[in-house]
Amino acid sequence: MSVSSGRVPMRSVLRESLTETLEESAFHAHRGIRPPAQSVRPEHVGTAAARLAAVTRHELLTFDDPSGCIGQGVPERMLVHAATCVREVVARVPRVRQITSRRGLARDAEVGTIRWRDGGQARLIDEIPFRMGVMDRSVALVPIDLDVLYNGMLLVRDPVVVRALVRAHQRSWQSGEDPSARLFDEEPPAHLVPVLECLLAGLTDEAAAARIGLSGRTYCRRVGDLLALLGADSRFQAGALAVRKGWA
Repeated sequence: MSVSSGRVPMRSVLRESLTETLEESAFHAHRGIRPPAQSVRPEHVGTAAARLAAVTRHELLTFDDPSGCIGQGVPERMLVHAATCVREVVARVPRVRQITSRRGLARDAEVGTIRWRDGGQARLIDEIPFRMGVMDRSVALVPIDLDVLYNGMLLVRDPVVVRALVRAHQRSWQSGEDPSARLFDEEPPAHLVPVLECLLAGLTDEAAAARIGLSGRTYCRRVGDLLALLGADSRFQAGALAVRKGWA
């Protein structure tokens, strides 16, 4: 409960509502009235999610905040793989709406994708209620613990549950903040600061990567993230825009 207002936080309301909806779905599925949710074991989550992303054609709706995976034992390679899948979907699917937090969007950049710059639409809220993805409004992915997909997930095709998730997403979308105008206006993400310094110093990629202790591939990827963040088409333009924003 909120101490100041006495109201139940929206995150708690949405989590409780989803739990009740899933329990109702399981009740009816047991009686053959609705399609049962399929449980996916942790070791198969990445493969199952990638396969579903590959066949998504029209729309992807997500609640996702990779910063919440910190301290949860999720390997960074899995986060990078997930980011790559999302980037591919954004490039292919006409409508992608992603809801995350400011911290989550910064973490997205750190693991190799700045989603809202890749063509998808995004909204920022203080804290996502749970993780989920809804593909073409026909199938949904929901973590078993509601927080981390890699702990196991439910593959849900029950239309009642899917509609409930779409409504929850729409509600948060309407109240969310558009990140494109204000995100990182005050300062660049911490992990991109040394990249910007190397860029402004005119170092070669090889020298820059050695200076800040990154592989050449990772350094080039972060340069690309920096350019995307600034909306720049070249490294020279990125440097000029960074100076204009007061980042250097």
